[in-house]
Parts: sequence; C-alpha cells; structure tokens
Amino acid sequence: MELRELFERLLKFKSITPEDGGAMEFIAEYLREFNIIRINRGSVKNLFIYKKFGEGEHLSFAGHIDVVPPGDGWDSNPFTPTYRDGYIYARGTQDMKSGVTAFLKALKEVKTFNGTLSCILTSDEEGEAKYGTIEVLRELKKSNLLPDFAIVAEPTSEKVFGDAIKIGRRGSINGLIEIIGMQGHAAYPEKSINPIHQIAPILPNIAGIDLDNGDENFSPSKIVITDIRGGMEVVNVTPKDLKIMFNIRNSTKTTKEDVEEYIKKQLKGLNYKLKIEQSAKPFVTNRNSKIVKMVEKSIKTILGVDTKLSTAGGTSDARFFGEYQIDTIEFGVINDTIHSTNERTTLKEVEGLYRVFKDIIEKF
Repeated sequence: MELRELFERLLKFKSITPEDGGAMEFIAEYLREFNIIRINRGSVKNLFIYKKFGEGEHLSFAGHIDVVPPGDGWDSNPFTPTYRDGYIYARGTQDMKSGVTAFLKALKEVKTFNGTLSCILTSDEEGEAKYGTIEVLRELKKSNLLPDFAIVAEPTSEKVFGDAIKIGRRGSINGLIEIIGMQGHAAYPEKSINPIHQIAPILPNIAGIDLDNGDENFSPSKIVITDIRGGMEVVNVTPKDLKIMFNIRNSTKTTKEDVEEYIKKQLKGLNYKLKIEQSAKPFVTNRNSKIVKMVEKSIKTILGVDTKLSTAGGTSDARFFGEYQIDTIEFGVINDTIHSTNERTTLKEVEGLYRVFKDIIEKF
C-alpha cells in the first residue's frame, strides 16, 4: 500500500473521540507481522504494536487516531479526503493522522533493527486522555516493555516543515478562587462586605504575575486570569461573592504547591475558598539526548532544514512518557489548521515525515 493510499484510508475513518471508527483493526491488520496487544478501556481503543529485532534499545512511535468533531462550515466532507490547491483536506490531516501514517509506513518497511521497535496508538487523546496512552504505559511498565525513547508524531512545525520539534511541554495548573463577602445595598456599603473591593488592590499581585524566571527550555510560569464573575448584573446590589478562574502553564521550576502557597499569601486575611488542580505535569528531554540529536540530524539530512527545539504550545500525550522518564520528542507536519474548519496538509509533508522516521530507524 502506497503512502497516499494509507493516509487516505486513515482519514476516512470517522474516529471522533473516543471512537476509532474501525481504524485500530485496520492498523492491526496492516502491521500484522508485529505483535499486537489491545489495551481497551470501555469505548476507548488502545494498541501497543511491537517487534523485537535484537537486544538493543527500544524505540517507540506514538500517536492518536481520534479527532475533534469537524464542526460546520467545511467546503468538503471532513471525512472524505479532498484535493485542491495543492492540499489535502479532511479532519485529522494535521492532527494527527499524517504523523500516524508516516510512522506506520516506516515501521511496515523495517527489515532489520538492533533492538525493539513499537508504536502506541489511542483513541483518547483529544478527550480527557484518562484511558489512553497513560493506561498503555501503565500496562507496559508491569510487563517490563516500556520504551527507552519515544517519538510522538504531533504536528510541531511552524512556518516551514521541519523548522521545530518539541523536546518538552509545559504543565497546566487550573485554579478557582472564591472570595466570600456579604451582599448589600449599594447605597449602604458600610453594611456589606464587597468582595470586588477586597480583591481590587490584590489583583495586580495575581494577574499576569510570573512565578519563576523560566530557563533555556521554558518561558516563565505566568498566572493568567481566565474568568472573573460576581453579582447579579444590577447597579444597586453589591455581590455576595466573587469567583476568579486562572490557568498557569508551568515550567519544571514551579509546582502546584508553589502556586497554592503564593495565592494563599496574597489572599491572607480574606474569607475565601481555593481550589487548585494540575491537569498536566511539565517535562523536558535533555537537549543532548540521543533521540534529540538523531531527529535534528535526520531533519537536516532529509529536509535540509535547521530545526529549533521548543516547549511551546499546549499539552499532548508526550507528557505521559515524561512521567516515566522516557526521553521523548515530538515532530510532525506544519501546525496551522488543527481543530479548525478545512483542516489541511500536503502530501509532500507526509512523505517527508515518513522519510525522516525511516532515516531515524535505519541509523538508530
């Protein structure tokens, strides 16, 4: 099966999270020469596909087959690959059936390898991600099958294909502050406790504040206020309480405990409730790691592009590999239409990605 046909077949599966649309069985059949382990959790489908060629290191490719709902306004059927203006349009072209296609094709063609090759696939990346890659890695640890290195084929390129790979990701900390006051008449402010007035002098110490200075891998961990609300939208009643929501994309230099301590210090003396949750932990792979150097070299050799090392953006399943201290990088096609109407990529990028992955495997 040629690369183009493989890509088109994957794009046709209506694999909206957590459904795989039949893609997993197709992939298992495509790589039938490998060992297939199904690790399903309810409606979430997970695959671990591996083959031991020798006694060397274990390199794994990872990705998700699920996509976000297409939404309205498409110029063509989002699950019928359509070519126009040099692009192929369909949901998942960039995020991330292009990456999955590239490493499946590369794995299919392997004849020899001094170690173990594998891939991890899930249908639960675009959702809560509670029953996908994290569950596979948990099972692999029990079986002593965790990889030494991993490549997650998320779209990472920015302006030119190959210009950026991710060597880490920031974490994500979500917070909710509730300032408790006492409702009253606006004409008698002395008879009420106005939580808006209470937070006003404190807010500059919270909104947009950097909790660390960042480093060569990460920008500073900044408190970003995402929502403030209180009152009844009338002019003559002061609010009973005030709620503030915030998010911090944190580096490895700031923890959830650091955030909690800082916020409590700012709110000292107020009647409040505080809820803080960490939805993703930060991780970074050493810039001198074997996998980083190999991917950089292959991109230069195959694509002729000097790539930069980045930790920007949101979260991905790469964070779960980081929790197991697996050296992990992300590399994929240009990221400029993911989750949007008329998502698109080029076959040239998918072919280039396949060639890079094949080069890495051959020289590993």
